[in-house]
Amino acid sequence: MSIASIQQEPAAGIQGSQIRRFLQTLALAFLFTAAAMYEAFRLSALGGAEVWSHLRTGIWILQNHAIPHNGLFSQYLDSPWVAHSWIFDLVLAAAYQCIGLRALPVLLMLFKAAIAVTLFLLARGSWYNLWPALLLTAFAQYAISNLQLQPVLCSALLFAGELCLLFDALRTGSARRLPWLLLLFALWANLDIGFVYGLFLLGWFVTALTTKKIVDRWKATSSENGAEPFPLGVVGAIAGSCFVVTLLPPYGFHRYEAIAQVFDRSTLFRYLPELHGAGFRQPGDFVLLLLTATAFFSLGRHHSLDLFKLGVLISSAMVSFSAERDSWIVVVVSVAVIADAVPVQKPASGASSLWQLRNLGAAGLVLLILLPAIDRIPSSRGVLLGDVGKTFPVAACDYIRANNLPGPLFNAYEWGGFLTWYLPEYPVVIDSRQDLYGNEINVRYFKLTNSETPLNADLHFAYARTILLQRRSAMAVALSAEPQFTVRYQDNVAMVLAPRG
Repeated sequence: MSIASIQQEPAAGIQGSQIRRFLQTLALAFLFTAAAMYEAFRLSALGGAEVWSHLRTGIWILQNHAIPHNGLFSQYLDSPWVAHSWIFDLVLAAAYQCIGLRALPVLLMLFKAAIAVTLFLLARGSWYNLWPALLLTAFAQYAISNLQLQPVLCSALLFAGELCLLFDALRTGSARRLPWLLLLFALWANLDIGFVYGLFLLGWFVTALTTKKIVDRWKATSSENGAEPFPLGVVGAIAGSCFVVTLLPPYGFHRYEAIAQVFDRSTLFRYLPELHGAGFRQPGDFVLLLLTATAFFSLGRHHSLDLFKLGVLISSAMVSFSAERDSWIVVVVSVAVIADAVPVQKPASGASSLWQLRNLGAAGLVLLILLPAIDRIPSSRGVLLGDVGKTFPVAACDYIRANNLPGPLFNAYEWGGFLTWYLPEYPVVIDSRQDLYGNEINVRYFKLTNSETPLNADLHFAYARTILLQRRSAMAVALSAEPQFTVRYQDNVAMVLAPRG
């Protein structure tokens, strides 16, 4: 072997290592930006049904410098109502004031990128554990790719963050990071009503630890190191304090008054598809099932009965498979359980500076991908309203406003939130705020629109002077054929009717 060939071997090895590191960084950046890039081209945030009422509420908060306590922009104005997600609404409105309608897809892009990063951390991802965590995160993102721009995104992020803290406490046997839960719940309680899922998770964590302690005492056994992993009293105090911070102003205990109605699925199950279970007609449903099955398999493979993991996994599967809107819960839990069963290599000493540089490089590459994607989103309000008009009655609302049609308004349920933003001068008869209207009003509305009760059974319909419905809905077709109603306007999306006389 020549001297030249001997000198070339180390250089080739270094070059191959650099190429491998670059490919790893590129793969990680793609993982964090793939869902956001898809949103930049698809603009699905403009088709979300619930985002508009949150936008209108946030605008009202900015204009009035107050927190709402009644049914704004609704015909039930005097009914009490709690804006559980008022901080989310405020951030949404502030972004809208800055960049207009572009704020909706931009915020959804940022949320999806943040969820990707959080899931990667929950999967114990690092440069030493890159590919397993990357693959697990990719499957998890695909399983919950249907999430829209709404406060539930905050719940998904904070629920994953809570799981990170709890699993870290179990692995390390230390409770020193658990006080961060106080700040997490103080914020979460004002971002989304889904904070109750986090309280349940924390409560089960305490219950599982207590049960294990009782069983160990009954068996006269102790933990491996001869002591409890961390004091149970400390964990119980932290859990109690987390509940207390959810009672802080501006709403206090009123946050809990509407929980039964918001999470009640039995009453409106027939009428709202989002309350139905997974239909297994989409590939994402099968990925969801695969993740859940893998999580259960990982628990059984270790032949250990972990009450916390098993209980959380079973309960999250029951919740997620019974209602499609909550499918993200079992995905997040499955990622945590699977990742905890995979051994992770510890970093070598002295390599921290190199990994920090690689982290900065990955962050820079993510920005390099996201910024051009954000820039390609149209800035023209007219262009974006054109996209909105493919799903919502933009032209019909313009007609109602231009011709000053009389109120009250009777509207389609799916459009209630949009009308609160685009046509606020006409209070809606219903929208997606289930806790505002209650089961009685919601059921009465759906029975009317599904021809289960006569038209005169609902006073709000009987006194309505402008009726705005989906063009091809059964009710719109039926009313247009009735002689006592006249069609004032129609297009491919909407139909505007009015009673004669």
